[in-house]
Amino acid sequence: MEHHASISSLMIVVLVAFLTPILLHRFKLNFIPVVIAEIIMGLVIGKSGFDLVEQDMWIETLSTLGFIFLMFLSGLEIDFSAFSSSKKREKLPNGKVEPNRLVVSSIIFVGIFIISLLLSYLFVLFGLIDNAFLMTLIISTISLGVVLPTLKENHLTKTGIGQIILLIAVIADLVTMLLLTVFVFLYGDKGGSMWLILLLFGAGFLLYFLGKGFKNNPFMKNLSTGTVQIGTRAVFTLIILLVGVSESVGAENILGAFIAGSLVSLLGPNQEMVHKLDSFGFGFLIPIFFVMVGVELDLWSMLSDPKMLILIPLLMIAFIVSKIFPILLLKKWYDMKTTIASAFLLTSTLSLVIAAAKIAEQMDVITPQMSGTLILVAVITCIITPIVFKKLFPREVAEEKQIQVAFIGANQLTMPVSRELKSSLYVPTIYHTRQDKTDRNISDSLFSIKEIDNYEMETLEKENIFEADIVVISTGDEETNATLGVTAKEKGIDRVIVRVESPDLEDSLREQNVEVFSVFLSTKALLRALIESPSVMNILTNQETSLYEIKMLNAQFEGMTLRKFPFTGDVIFVRIFRGKDSIVPHGDTELHIDDRLIVTGSKEYVDELKRELEFCEYC
Repeated sequence: MEHHASISSLMIVVLVAFLTPILLHRFKLNFIPVVIAEIIMGLVIGKSGFDLVEQDMWIETLSTLGFIFLMFLSGLEIDFSAFSSSKKREKLPNGKVEPNRLVVSSIIFVGIFIISLLLSYLFVLFGLIDNAFLMTLIISTISLGVVLPTLKENHLTKTGIGQIILLIAVIADLVTMLLLTVFVFLYGDKGGSMWLILLLFGAGFLLYFLGKGFKNNPFMKNLSTGTVQIGTRAVFTLIILLVGVSESVGAENILGAFIAGSLVSLLGPNQEMVHKLDSFGFGFLIPIFFVMVGVELDLWSMLSDPKMLILIPLLMIAFIVSKIFPILLLKKWYDMKTTIASAFLLTSTLSLVIAAAKIAEQMDVITPQMSGTLILVAVITCIITPIVFKKLFPREVAEEKQIQVAFIGANQLTMPVSRELKSSLYVPTIYHTRQDKTDRNISDSLFSIKEIDNYEMETLEKENIFEADIVVISTGDEETNATLGVTAKEKGIDRVIVRVESPDLEDSLREQNVEVFSVFLSTKALLRALIESPSVMNILTNQETSLYEIKMLNAQFEGMTLRKFPFTGDVIFVRIFRGKDSIVPHGDTELHIDDRLIVTGSKEYVDELKRELEFCEYC
């Protein structure tokens, strides 16, 4: 009977996890994060509601695995390139140069932590909680899992203010996770010693270098497809190994999972791998965990305790106060509405609050009622703060966006391309070493060419070439092209296109996310296409009927059908690529963020559509 009951309880939990996103979409409640909705649904079927779920081995095991995988994905979300100081500092609309993102983010988090510590002692002083260390962690932590999707939805991840908000959340995530481990060693009874945690980090470093060595191994690449999927196996092996080491040294298993995610992020996994891991985690294990968080919360017990009723609003105030005063530092560069909106988004807390509350409850540092209250406040913040952020964040009408394209090297390829590219959307400029007088007169009359003394880095930086949105490098020396391409990428340029003919150089550059083109390979491919598909080639080369690719990034059109799309130009949608799927569009086809649209039409209207979809009012 126990076996039957456990399967029945698991069936209810999985069914609720399946129905939750469907109900959110059906009742247009998309402002509520899915994980929060899962906790609320857990409240309905759990102790606070109909009490339909029994806690048993099946659910406990899957819920624990979900928690471990959630911490792994939290580590995986960290973009360590954000800590690079080579990111270019842009000029803000108000004329000021944006601050150093890493420095200002670090200062703000230090401020958040100090204020959180002071507020924690006030909670202890008034007898609302006994442990100031735990309360400091609770108040100072920030939910990267809420901040990142909110910034993505509003298309702010690539902006200066978006990067600063994201960096503060990342730093908070890293620091509070490490301090949670310190908390466990100080107040736990597992018998571990603090120095043993060095073994965990040592194991992490060892596994990182092993992973780096195996990543580009041809033998391993051959095993990454089909039924073997060696990359996915390696990730799960890494998680289990570090979780095992973490428990062995007396730390919590979630620290090992978090470190595993951070290591995978450092190794630079391909997006297909990340998509697989997200699909598995958020499609199966993690929903079970969040539903069970709701199941285990006993609202009636909390609400019957006057101390808990007082604690809920005070905690909300503490969350806001701890973020709003340090974030005022941004007022030096940004307007007040932007600053206050950022503070509210950083008030959101979830995963680490749940982790700290549950761990502290297991260690008997806090009562189950206190644990439930902390989790409940975290849930409330995750519902309210993204909504407040969207309402407060200024929706200024942006100036007409233009994409700056810098061509390094003038030749028979770059010169005509730059001339054809020039439009209301693209502003191409060619940079070339000084020419003789005859060549200069011809080029100056036809093309926008800036003469430079040489292709040295100091010269290019002086000309602000690395401030462009796209850099195309096509000098006469492919070694110079490759060197400049890597440097441009290190300078923070999103798109760097380099001309090389050597296959070895091509492979090396692609590994560093530099886009490569080769005259020989391009000519060969075009000739073959002309022989096999002359009509397609005519479409590609005809200026009036060319095919263009546009990436859908404007959240304003998320979920809108093509039938209701307000654009009235002569553009025709030919194909929509969504992940691995290729969709033939029709009137009821919905547009979604990150869709790649293949369209045809006059260049004027295509540029207008590109501006409408690839930019948004928040950028």
